[in-house]
Amino acid sequence: MRLSARVDYALRAAAELAAASGGPVTAEQLARAQAIPGKFLENILTQLRRAGLVRSQRGPVGGYWLARPASEISLADIIRAVDGPLANVRGERPEHVDYDGAARSLQQVWIALRASERAILETVTLENVATSKLPESVRTLAADPEAWAS
Repeated sequence: MRLSARVDYALRAAAELAAASGGPVTAEQLARAQAIPGKFLENILTQLRRAGLVRSQRGPVGGYWLARPASEISLADIIRAVDGPLANVRGERPEHVDYDGAARSLQQVWIALRASERAILETVTLENVATSKLPESVRTLAADPEAWAS
């Protein structure tokens, strides 16, 4: 899986919003906290707002905050908002690609890959990331990446 800079920045900014207690956080504060280019971050925050994940308010007491509790926003939600579907092949859902001959089983591999990504990205929330309380399955896999193969 390849994560774009846009996704990386979006996840980091969203984690900062999840960790923020109280009122709105400015784009400048988010950019400074995570060393994200300001203009790039503003575009990302606009995408997150349009996806209904972030709210914003203009003015001297303005800024951004999560539109839902951090425990209800998965990493997959953020990724889809800024980069589209988790796994696609040439812009198509894995179920819609078709191969012939020796490559026929690749479709099953792409479907399994997406299911594996979803198993992690849909269960880890912004709250998990912001509080460093990742699900046990993620901690186990991170501690021993080869464990899944056994």
